[in-house]
Amino acid sequence: MDTPQNAVAWFEIPSSDFKRAVNFYDTILDTRLRVEKFGAEAIDIAVFPASEAGAAGCIIHDERYRPNADGAVVYLSSAPAMDAILARVQPAGGTVLRGKTALPPGMGYFAHIGDTEGNRVGLHALA
Repeated sequence: MDTPQNAVAWFEIPSSDFKRAVNFYDTILDTRLRVEKFGAEAIDIAVFPASEAGAAGCIIHDERYRPNADGAVVYLSSAPAMDAILARVQPAGGTVLRGKTALPPGMGYFAHIGDTEGNRVGLHALA
């Protein structure tokens, strides 16, 4: 029997101002996204750090993609520092849309933020 894989393999968060979006996520997550050009069109992407076993994703700047707060919500891992990440959101130019909220027992916590591009993005942590 095959080993089950994650339901999510890749995600893309659209940006209208690529450098601003990369700076926002670098700042709130206290990390450095890997900035690259993709494909023959040299599309700007900034890849989030990820392990080989987990889902991965990026910030993307492409005229065919539009930031949106009303569609699907991508949840970024915020373990072990959700409170610290939430504290950096507003100074980095975003908004906290829903603060740290408990999920059913054993499922951890989530929060929603609005990024600098107008996207709704979730945060998740087990503790």
